[in-house]
Formats: sequence, C-alpha cells, structure tokens
Amino acid sequence: MTMTTEQAARFADVFDKLTANIEQTLHGKSHVVRLALTALFSEGHLLLEDAPGTGKTSLARAIASSVRGTSSRIQFTPDLLPGDITGVSVYDQPSGAFSFHPGPVFANIVLADEINRASPKTQAALLEVMEEGTVTVDGDSHPVGRPFMVIATQNPIEQAGTYRLPEAQLDRFLLKTSIGYPDHATTLRILEGATERAHSGSRPPIITADGVTLLAAEARTVHVDAAINDYVSRLVQATRDAEETRLGASVRAALALIRTAKTFAASDGRHYVVPDDVKALAGPVLAHRLVLDPEAEFDGVSALGVISQILLDVPPPGDVSAA
Repeated sequence: MTMTTEQAARFADVFDKLTANIEQTLHGKSHVVRLALTALFSEGHLLLEDAPGTGKTSLARAIASSVRGTSSRIQFTPDLLPGDITGVSVYDQPSGAFSFHPGPVFANIVLADEINRASPKTQAALLEVMEEGTVTVDGDSHPVGRPFMVIATQNPIEQAGTYRLPEAQLDRFLLKTSIGYPDHATTLRILEGATERAHSGSRPPIITADGVTLLAAEARTVHVDAAINDYVSRLVQATRDAEETRLGASVRAALALIRTAKTFAASDGRHYVVPDDVKALAGPVLAHRLVLDPEAEFDGVSALGVISQILLDVPPPGDVSAA
C-alpha cells in the first residue's frame, strides 16, 4: 500500500511542528533539525560530530523531550563499562535466581554523549542494540522496544582523549551531520536568552512514542520509482569506483539512502521520492561510510567532497512517476 496524498500532508504537518519546536532550542539550524527528524522517522540512529559548544547535546535533548516517550542520557567516559550501558544480571539471594537490571539503553531516545571518549570495547556494546533492537546478557535477549533511536555526539577525533569510532559502528548510524557555529544574527538571539540554563534543551512534547512508530510505518510506504532505485545504485557504485576511496558505500548504505529519501519526501508533503531527495541526503547518509585512500586524505580530500563530485558526475533521472 502506497502513502496517500492526505497521509503525506498529515506527515508534513507533524514534521513541521516538531521542527519548529526543536528550533526554539537550536536557533537557525533548520536543515540540521530536519535531518535529525528524518533519522527518527526512518527508525535509524544519528551521529552528531562537531566542536564542543555547538549545541549537539541540546539538539539531542530537544528531540527527546519533543517525543512523549522515555529518554535517557549516557555520558561516555574512559572508565565506562559495557554493563553500564546494557544492564547486568544480579543474583537475588532470597529467590536464588539471577534477575536482569536494564541499563539506560532501554529508552525510546538514548543520548550517547561524547561517544568517542569511551574505550572501543564500550563503544562496541552499542552495536547489537543499534542494529537488532535487543540486548543479550548471559544468553538471554531483551528487546528495547519501539521507537528506539540512539543520538550520539562526538568531538572531532583530533581532540585529546578520544577514540576513533570503528567503521563497523559508523555504519550503524543512518545519518551523520554537524551543526556548525551560528551566524551573527543567531548568536545575538542566543545571547539575548542567556538567562536560560545552558544546554537545557527541554521542549514541550509534540508527539507520543506510539505516534512516532505509526508515522515511521507510513513513511515506509512512500512510492519509489524504478528510476530512483537505478540512480541510487549508480551513486553507490560511483563511490566504489572513485580513485579517492579505498572502500565505497555498501548495499546497506544504498538501502539507507532509499529509506531516508522516503521520509524526506513525506516531510515535504509528497507521497513519492524525487531525485532532489536523494541529492539532499547523499552526503549525510553516505559520507561517513566511505574509507578514503591515505594519499587522498593527505592531499586534503574529504568524504563529503567525494560525494559532492559524484553528484555532479552521475546524472539524475528525468521524469519520475508519482504512481
């Protein structure tokens, strides 16, 4: 069943209300907010990478508070253990049995703050739950429920005391983006509201957790023309053929691009995907999955730069059916 025009209009209305609500915390960053919400309604995870003090944590908290569900925050530190994230089995002496005590990962929106400050072993504790939606402790699986979204923040890897995220974990993030510093006018607005507690990020809820799950299911029904699938396939193949890359985008990356393009189309009030949806998301979805050739990196080539050039080189389809 394909999304109807009425469903697309309703989806866009909720999406716009959420965007406006979150922008009260993160001023002047509408595009970043829309990308974050695209990850939420695509049932994926978001990685925010930027310098300290740009509002990464505030954005994550604003999203969590805008959804009337459960939320938790994990501050990643070098001494954090995997069990501190997933939970542990504790022996109950009166009953003579082990009982599972769930960790903070059991929430609808999980903020993993400064994820690259924890050891690789602790970072890996998130892998199963991000991919499968379950936690396995002592051989028993525990589902975390739906919706489930990890919003991870990290400082650039050049910052002292950080660990580079492995490619396997980066691939679990549906989108990666950065916020950047605000412009002069936006900075003035922020300073005028400086009496508010820094990084509070609290916003009134706009939608329930069940509502998010329902709209995410509707987003999956957005129509994708065969020409769009062909375009995405050619883009992904181009990342593998590029001289600057040692490892291109996988089939999982192609599926992620289609998934997010469906949500992006619905957020614009359309029940079908157009090439511009794919172009808008190619960088945030594909760039962090590329492994650049060391010589290209030395010459200053970036993954986003590679994607930008590929978008110029690979022609988009012409007429796309709305079906």
